[in-house]
Amino acid sequence: MRRSLFTLTLACLASLLPSLALAAGPEAEASLKAHSPSVQLGPRPFFLVNDMSESPLKQQLLACTNRPQFTRTNFSIGHRGAAMQFPEHTKESYEAAARMGAGIVECDVTFTKDKELVCRHAQNDLHTTTNILATDLAAKCTKPFTAATIDGSGNVVTPANAECRTSDITLAEFKTLRGKMDAANPRARTVAEYLAGTANWRTDLYSGPTSGTLLTHKESIALFTRLGVNMTPELKSPSVRMPFDGFTQEAYAQKMIDEYKQARVPAQRVFAQSFDKADVLYWVRNEPAFGKQAVYLDDANSVGELPGAAELAGYKAQGINIVAPPIFALLSTDASGNIVPSQYAKDAKAAGLGIITWTLERSGILADGNNGFYYQSFDAAIKREGDMMRVLDVLAQQVGILGIFSDWPATVTFYANCVGLQ
Repeated sequence: MRRSLFTLTLACLASLLPSLALAAGPEAEASLKAHSPSVQLGPRPFFLVNDMSESPLKQQLLACTNRPQFTRTNFSIGHRGAAMQFPEHTKESYEAAARMGAGIVECDVTFTKDKELVCRHAQNDLHTTTNILATDLAAKCTKPFTAATIDGSGNVVTPANAECRTSDITLAEFKTLRGKMDAANPRARTVAEYLAGTANWRTDLYSGPTSGTLLTHKESIALFTRLGVNMTPELKSPSVRMPFDGFTQEAYAQKMIDEYKQARVPAQRVFAQSFDKADVLYWVRNEPAFGKQAVYLDDANSVGELPGAAELAGYKAQGINIVAPPIFALLSTDASGNIVPSQYAKDAKAAGLGIITWTLERSGILADGNNGFYYQSFDAAIKREGDMMRVLDVLAQQVGILGIFSDWPATVTFYANCVGLQ
């Protein structure tokens, strides 16, 4: 019954959103299959299944572990690539996501001093996501590195800090940098200590001096085309005042779309995103082929900040077809402690909106509790690592999401293959 209900849900969404790449035409589908290599999941999805409590879902997923082959799926979206272990928004991270079966991969888009588009999560994150502070370009940063102040008892009085923006440097200078795991040590007294802040459940194995290849937005389009994946660029909010040297917000939004058009990428393969509704509505009005499946990201930090039914219906009336809230927005618990769809999830579906959510595999160890932002509305129901599969199952089968961003796409690819999602 769950499978048939989910199939019906997708059918309804397909009728509402006929041009979605998730339901692309036969030519696009054939093209993607022709470029799809054999998917390699590694051991993590199988570890998660083995760690599940006994349930029909566990038995279903265990039966799937002996499949000879797994295939790429648009349900699995590479969040900044495969950022749990690879430096985000790097060539290596994107390639890892595609190899894990992500059918859609994300380039967050910002711009340099010479107004060229590049892939970074924020315009002002170079100090934590690259080696810029260890290079001569550190002198160009908006805020140079300042060491932490620590009192005699070892307490941090003022944390170490810096701020380096893509708009501080030219594209040519940006291309000399190397990506690193997004982290900083607030107790750092030196640049080397500051750059060595990676969480203990992540790794620096893929952050060496010959990896961490940074990409322009155009280079990401070429790479994604070669890999045969769909694309979800996010137009990042600028850290600088706009217009920037004559570069307006509208010109910025248009430039991102123009680079897909110049590369002859069909609009149905692109899910343009923004946390700024004005950007999404700009695409709806001025680039309707792209605007039809543009994604409005919700920046709520708590359940109380989420939009209600009337506001969600208003999005639809304005031409927005897909919303993307964080995972906590879509889930709650019932009186028995089961994970269930939230009121927001019900309201979004009632408004006729497609739903994408973020971000799986970004909360570290789950069994120790206190799992933070993404689990805040249902954390009491999370007891072990394998519960991640329960979360995925409710999102897919009961909420009916179109796809989910993950820092480790193999987990989602495995689940989607096992329950028949494409």
